[in-house]
Amino acid sequence: MSLLSPKWWKHRKEHVKPIKGKSARWTTVVFGDYGLKAITSSYITNRELEAARKVITRYIKKVGKMRLRVYPRVPITRIGLEMPMGSGKGEVDVYTARVPRGKVIFEISWLNDAEARTVLIKASKKLSVKARVLKKWEIR
Repeated sequence: MSLLSPKWWKHRKEHVKPIKGKSARWTTVVFGDYGLKAITSSYITNRELEAARKVITRYIKKVGKMRLRVYPRVPITRIGLEMPMGSGKGEVDVYTARVPRGKVIFEISWLNDAEARTVLIKASKKLSVKARVLKKWEIR
């Protein structure tokens, strides 16, 4: 099992900035029939995305299709325990995806209404953002 992480990056360590405002792009479901839209802003780790992806693939089996609309490319660093002060920035601990409110995270297709809603609600419980289920071309 490999978690999502970028193959290439320009800078190994980045400054982590707070997420302000709402998403200007990727706010509607385009590729599938139903989507999971973030209501709050946060950074989602690659572990959370992998857990939610596993829940969706377990329920849609071979019938449905799933699409991940965010990718974790922001590195979060962590200094080891009992390190003295002034030893610089720590090593990369986890990769995260910057998710402002209003952005669609997952999209699924080829499922009926009841199944799609239950699958996406179960997947949303694995994420650190509050999310809602959205139909295709619905704006809310």
